[in-house]
Amino acid sequence: MSITTTVAQPWIVGGVDAHKDTHHAVVLDGHGIRLADRAFPATLVGYQQLLNWLRSVGSIDRVGVESTGSYGAGLARFLESQQIRVLEVNMPHAHIRAKKGKDDLIDAEATARKVLSGEASALPKVTTGVIESIRLLRIARESAVKARSVALVQLQDVLITAPVALRESINAKGGRGKSSQCAKLRPDTTRLSEPAQAAKMTLRSLAKRIETLEEEIAVLDGQLDPLVMALM
Repeated sequence: MSITTTVAQPWIVGGVDAHKDTHHAVVLDGHGIRLADRAFPATLVGYQQLLNWLRSVGSIDRVGVESTGSYGAGLARFLESQQIRVLEVNMPHAHIRAKKGKDDLIDAEATARKVLSGEASALPKVTTGVIESIRLLRIARESAVKARSVALVQLQDVLITAPVALRESINAKGGRGKSSQCAKLRPDTTRLSEPAQAAKMTLRSLAKRIETLEEEIAVLDGQLDPLVMALM
C-alpha cells in the first residue's frame, strides 16, 4: 500500500512596485531569499495573474504595495477582496536608490523586505465605501471652486482695463454681482476688432463660465450632503 504525502508550500511575502501601466512583483521566502520576480499589466486581468503567480510560488502571508493611494490602489483593493493581507509601503529611502539606481526590481524587493522585517505595518487607506465616494466627489468640487475663483479674478482684471464706458456700466459691488451683469452683455460679433466689443465678449464668456461652475458646485453639494449626513 503506497502512502501519498503532500509537501506544504513555503510561506512567502510579496512586494509590488506599482506604476501606471505595469506592476513589478517580487517574492521572498521567510528567510529573505528572493524566490522570483515578474511584471504584470496594471489591469484587472493583470491583478488576477499576479495573484495566481504568487499562489503558485507559495502560501501568501502578506503583500506590500507601494503607492496604495495612487497607482497601487486598484491592486490593493483587488488583493484585499481576495482575503490577502495588504500593507502600505512608502517609497524606498533615497540612499538605496543612490547606491543601486532606479530599478523596478530593486524597488519591489525593497518593498517586500520592509514587509518581511516588520518595518511596513500600515494598512492601505480605505478606498471603498462612502468615504471614498465623498473623497472623489470632493475632488470634482474643489476643482470647480478653484476654476470659479480663477474666472472671477480674470473678470475683475479685464474690467480694470476695459473701455471706461463699459467699465462704468458694470457697477455692482461684489465680484458675483459684476459677473451677473457681465453675463447679460451683448457683444457685436461683427465688430470684434474693436476693443470695446472684444472686452464685452471676454467678460460675457468669463461670466457664463462662472455661472456654469456655480451650477456644477451646487449639483456636487447636493450629491455630497446626503453622503456626509450618512456618516454622522
